[in-house]
Amino acid sequence: MKQKKEKIAVVGAGLVGSLVAIYLAKRGYGVDLYERRHDMRRSGAEGGRSINLALSNRGLLPLSEVGLGEAAKKMVIPMRGRMMHSEKGALTFQAYGREDQAINSISRGGLNELLMNEAEKNGVNIHFNHRCTDIDFDNSKLFFDIDGAQKTETADIIIGADGAFSVVRGIMQKTDRFNFSQHYIEHGYKELSIPPDADGNFKLEKNALHIWPRGNYMLIALPNLDGSFTCTLFFPFEGDPSFEKLRTLQDVDQFFKATFPDARELMTTLLEDYQQNPTSSLVTVKSYPWVKNKTLIIGDASHAIVPFYGQGMNSGFEDCRILNQILDQYSDDWKTTLQVFSNTRKIDADAISDLALQNFVEMRDLVADKDFLLRKKIEAKLHELFPDRWIPLYSMVTFNEGIRYSEAMKIGKKQQAIMDQVMKTPDIHQKWELLDFRSIVDMLEV
Repeated sequence: MKQKKEKIAVVGAGLVGSLVAIYLAKRGYGVDLYERRHDMRRSGAEGGRSINLALSNRGLLPLSEVGLGEAAKKMVIPMRGRMMHSEKGALTFQAYGREDQAINSISRGGLNELLMNEAEKNGVNIHFNHRCTDIDFDNSKLFFDIDGAQKTETADIIIGADGAFSVVRGIMQKTDRFNFSQHYIEHGYKELSIPPDADGNFKLEKNALHIWPRGNYMLIALPNLDGSFTCTLFFPFEGDPSFEKLRTLQDVDQFFKATFPDARELMTTLLEDYQQNPTSSLVTVKSYPWVKNKTLIIGDASHAIVPFYGQGMNSGFEDCRILNQILDQYSDDWKTTLQVFSNTRKIDADAISDLALQNFVEMRDLVADKDFLLRKKIEAKLHELFPDRWIPLYSMVTFNEGIRYSEAMKIGKKQQAIMDQVMKTPDIHQKWELLDFRSIVDMLEV
């Protein structure tokens, strides 16, 4: 491809920053990618962050567009549904969609390495140990600290993809008429693990996302290629029970034996993991405008969300795909592209942010509720009978990348109102199979 004249600087070499750098390099731009940390490929990934993620259709499509779809698929373990664990160890499986639909557990570090390597193959220059300290938005200048030394760089376009605690966004916040909000939920999280057995095999069903729902909190487990599971305890910081109350390792052991007994048996490194791994917070970030002159923020830098819909990475990757799409639409007119992207994408970012918070309640509590389970069963039947007319909200978000998040939320609200009425049917638990499913679907058109 013909080399374009604009020079682009991307701040943050995480998942989104690396992917957007690849897209832009493939368009013929000269791209410099700046990262405050060491090269993780040599020094290892930063501890304390989620070490595996759920890759779904919205994330796979952009990876496929840049030629990494097949490589990514070799790194995943498909999870075809939720496996719920009761306090007595009883298992209940809920499929996410059709038999051929799954979300995919993938290593954050492994995927980041794949993206960095591909970026370099496409001519992207990655600069490590470059901590961005300031930006001159009027003149598109970036200021860096490199182990105490100061450095200034200029670019035609600057893209901030430096995460939920974005430095680029922080600098934008000091400018006029910039709106910003952040909200920490009352829960934090701690990474734990279930190692493989002595033969390297999985101790739980590997093609499922395991959930131990306990009302106000939960434990989840995602499979890894080495036979282990990464577990995450989502737990209140204060109250009873809470991180605050588990003061000693004996407290931790007793709590897990009482609350997650089947998991505790498999978590042979629980006490070491609990002691060594940090307790981290969960934040939602909303901001606007995402553009300041020729500087854009994307991914978590502009719209960080809680992880309960498994869409944080996927929505960030979708940002990159849509930015590339708009560049196509406006023939690389950056001024128009930046405004159109910011204006059109904001509503979708807000939608998935709200949906992620709602899904936390569903995962920790409702998945064990008999009315909720019946509601899901009826919706699955509606989808089976009328696959193009009734698509459950989860499927719209996770498997239908052609439906915008904002549109999915709008349709989902209408479906919820209809299902609220359906669930009032007398003796619904005994007679649900006798419902007039066509008339239920027809209500969507009203």
